[in-house]
Amino acid sequence: MAMASLARRKASLLSRNLSNGTGGVCRYALSLASFSRGFASGSDENDVVVIGGGPGGYVAAIKAAQLGLKTTCIEKRGTLGGTCLNVGCIPSKALLHSSHMYHEATHSFASHGVKFSSVEVDLPAMMAQKDKAVGNLTKGIEGLLKKNKVTYVKGYGKFVSPTEVSVDTIEGGNTIVKGKNIIVATGSDVKSLPGITIDEKKVVSSTGALALSEIPKKLVVIGAGYIGLEMGSVWARLGSQVTVVEFAPDIVPTMDGEIRKQFQRTLEKQKMKFMLKTKVVSLDTSGDGVKLILEPAAGGNQTTLEADVVLVSAGRNPFTAGLGLDKIGVETDKAGRILVNERFVTNVPGVHAIGDVIPGPMLAHKAEEDGVACVEFIAGKVGHVDYDKVPGVVYTHPEVASVGKTEEQVKALGVDYRVGKFPLMANSRAKAIDDAEGLVKIIADKETDKILGVHIMAPNAGELIHEAVLALSYDASSEDIARTCHAHPTMSEALKEAAMATYDKAIHI
Repeated sequence: MAMASLARRKASLLSRNLSNGTGGVCRYALSLASFSRGFASGSDENDVVVIGGGPGGYVAAIKAAQLGLKTTCIEKRGTLGGTCLNVGCIPSKALLHSSHMYHEATHSFASHGVKFSSVEVDLPAMMAQKDKAVGNLTKGIEGLLKKNKVTYVKGYGKFVSPTEVSVDTIEGGNTIVKGKNIIVATGSDVKSLPGITIDEKKVVSSTGALALSEIPKKLVVIGAGYIGLEMGSVWARLGSQVTVVEFAPDIVPTMDGEIRKQFQRTLEKQKMKFMLKTKVVSLDTSGDGVKLILEPAAGGNQTTLEADVVLVSAGRNPFTAGLGLDKIGVETDKAGRILVNERFVTNVPGVHAIGDVIPGPMLAHKAEEDGVACVEFIAGKVGHVDYDKVPGVVYTHPEVASVGKTEEQVKALGVDYRVGKFPLMANSRAKAIDDAEGLVKIIADKETDKILGVHIMAPNAGELIHEAVLALSYDASSEDIARTCHAHPTMSEALKEAAMATYDKAIHI
């Protein structure tokens, strides 16, 4: 199969999406003629008002301004970037990197001929580095708003009407912001568990886990999802005894089953313990530490587990409280998510929603794509987000990244498929740096060779996955990747070899 041109594939993809509009996840506009909301002409009225300055909100605001729309962004925190930048993605990656450096120094440096008489953790310095990174980035986003002439209002916004937002400013005042189009981009908040009170001291959310003043001897993580495993990894590397308690039978249930099993084995080798199919009945914080009462998910005898700190990481809920959505009649589903159409418009004309407050993956990069597409629709252009092609990454070491469907999902669809795999142990770059735990797995349609899903467990898997995202976006075949020249020696060659193994045979195994 010869490699098709990217331009031809893009045209084909656009044609299909415009013609069928299926799947509920593809956000191509159906007709520019349906655009009817005009731009504001009054000096006190905006074309676009964005409530929320997180990844979805500030990106939407900047894009709207770049498209010539008069724009205001409202953010209650007083610093831009939302949960992701302030108490989520960015600070956690800073600590993941710092803790990995410490772990490498204590476990791997000697084998590379680098020896120290002693190595110790300076936790305050580690936290300071994290805080510096966060501070610089938040200031940078504020500079971008200023550069693009976006008005920035610091305060809590709530609807007065479909075209007006009342803002209680952080200075203590109140102002009304008017807009022809208002975008709700308020993100999500930590999901609580019945009977468990988070005090951010002994019982912490991910926010508290990013700011512990000392390394806990024993850390219990409730929830084996992305966030729980990442934060568990940080403290395990720094010396904590980490136990992960999960109600479900598997960690990261959305992950490909084969990858998940190898991933769990790797984490166990890093001395993380797992208690699956286990329910947390109650917590007792009356003593010096925390006492957890556990029982099997299916019922049975109760057991006790003790910890210095408990991290509650059971997922997130859309943050829509106090916005006045009910006052203007915006519809939500049972989970509290705002319902929107393919143009990100709610049932109330002129009111839009993006990111974690609507259905779809709760990921910062998904919110950014929503934001861009939403304002493109508002400006009379065409926006596009395909949720089937949004990559997910667990930033442990090794990282796990995926895009498209898992093998279990493909089986459930009844599609005939082929699987190609290539272990990192056979990759020259991974062997050269002595970091060869993991594999690349590609799933492709048996008849057409079209790639259906790619799953990578490897160092920097979060960087390697984007070749696969691009391939899926253009309906590439595994042979297309296999016949693309990859530089040697690189870990990217593992993806090429997995592609070769999918449609034919790999060379180096």
